[in-house]
Amino acid sequence: MKKKFICFLVFLVVLLSSSLFAQKENLKTSQIAVKPKLKGYPVSPFKDTLFYVYNKVGSFSAENRAKAITAKIHSLYEDDLFKVDSLKIIPSDISQDIVYKGDLILMSILDADAKSENKTVSDIAKRNFNAIKKAVVYQNENYSLLPKRLGYTALLILILTIVLLLASKVFNFIKSYFSKRREKYFKGFTYNNINVLTPDRQEFVALRTIGIIKIISLFILAYLALPLLFNIFPATQAYTTTILKWTLTPIKAAVMGFVDFLPNLFTIIVIILIFRYTLKMIKFFVDEINKENIKVDGFYSDWAKPTFNIIRLLAYAFMLVIIFPYLPGSDSDIFKGVSVFVGILFSLGSSNAIANMVAGLVITYMRPFKIGDFIKIGDVSGEVIEKTALVTRIRTPKFEDITIPNATVLSSTSTNFSSNTKNSTDGLLIHTTVTIGYDVPWKDIHKALIKAALKTDLIEKTPIPFVLQTSLDDFYVSYQINVYTKEPTRQPRIYSSLHQNIQDSFNEAGIEIMSPHYNALRDGNTTTIPADYLNKDYESPSFNVANKS
Repeated sequence: MKKKFICFLVFLVVLLSSSLFAQKENLKTSQIAVKPKLKGYPVSPFKDTLFYVYNKVGSFSAENRAKAITAKIHSLYEDDLFKVDSLKIIPSDISQDIVYKGDLILMSILDADAKSENKTVSDIAKRNFNAIKKAVVYQNENYSLLPKRLGYTALLILILTIVLLLASKVFNFIKSYFSKRREKYFKGFTYNNINVLTPDRQEFVALRTIGIIKIISLFILAYLALPLLFNIFPATQAYTTTILKWTLTPIKAAVMGFVDFLPNLFTIIVIILIFRYTLKMIKFFVDEINKENIKVDGFYSDWAKPTFNIIRLLAYAFMLVIIFPYLPGSDSDIFKGVSVFVGILFSLGSSNAIANMVAGLVITYMRPFKIGDFIKIGDVSGEVIEKTALVTRIRTPKFEDITIPNATVLSSTSTNFSSNTKNSTDGLLIHTTVTIGYDVPWKDIHKALIKAALKTDLIEKTPIPFVLQTSLDDFYVSYQINVYTKEPTRQPRIYSSLHQNIQDSFNEAGIEIMSPHYNALRDGNTTTIPADYLNKDYESPSFNVANKS
């Protein structure tokens, strides 16, 4: 009895354990069999839903995947050259792809998509392929965008034509406005008493400038309309980006280059300001020295201006050397090549110019003459009217302007007739020579010469003129009359007047100017003195012939 009871208990325990194990296994099986239902996202490029997307691909969610497929299908509708035959299903190792023209993958159907719908990959691919093809063909047949795009194109061309015509009329109106009021707006342009532009020339330049601006403006308007025109058709949308790049890329490069150049620009501005105000301070002292308000021992006031010009030139050259590394493109090979080329041209073509500049600098500090002085350089005599770094200009008594290179001036002997006339009380001593035979007493000749000198215009009465006997030649004596004058620029007129007075004075004194001498006997021994100076009873002396037997 006890054994039976024990066996019954064991049987009861085994039965309960089996029941519990069976319930546990059934629970596991039910959990495996019931799968959570995935949410589907519609692909609806044309309002109606073509199919749903349930699974994600990598990090690409199902929702984003559905949106991407929708956009690609809609792009087929926007393609005016859409061909149904180009839409195909191409299998791959892990999926079947719906492809257009072999390169645009509209969507890929994976094994996960098949399991989500309890269908095969091939069935889903065919279903989606047919849905896409049918929807696109239907849209193209019933809602084609080509007429709309052609309409947009015509409208844009019309608007562009109207804008171009209006812009052209505006510029033509501006030109007509200024032409009708030319007396008001075109009065010529004068700078430092130099007539740079006459009224007619100014009008021509203004109207031509307006015409150039008109052409540029019309070109820009047409150019800006091209991206809008090309963007209407999908086949030409790529040209929109190209045209915009042609414009925006250089503009962007220029703007970014300018932004990058700003620190260097501020540095250049600071350097220029420092040199500018330093030169202004130096110029203040130079002007004071030039006005003789400040006197420096051994430094003449007329040296101030050329010295400042030299300092300014050296300062600008030094400033350019400092600024050069900060200029954009200064380290480029092109910039270096151009600099070397310009340097070679300057060195080969400016040797004479540099020689004249150096000679001009030496002449400035030698101070052989000044503006307004009457000088003689070589065979050229005249008044100095201009001194530059390269040449010296002289105006002769005949009002001929002669230009002499400074190198020639430095290598020649120069005579300054004006240097002592301003500071000396006597003035310039000028002279001329008369030769008279030994038969005339020298005292009479001195008296006649001094009398002639005192009658001459533009000479100084004190100190009185004087005569020097410069030589005793074989047939005559040389008498040199010396007179003082403070008008060296009028020497030709003084000499002419002096020679006239010498002739009159000698004729009045009865002195014949017989130089050098006569080689033949004169017929009847007629005198050379004009008849106006002879007595009324004057008779030519006859020959006296002595007969020796």
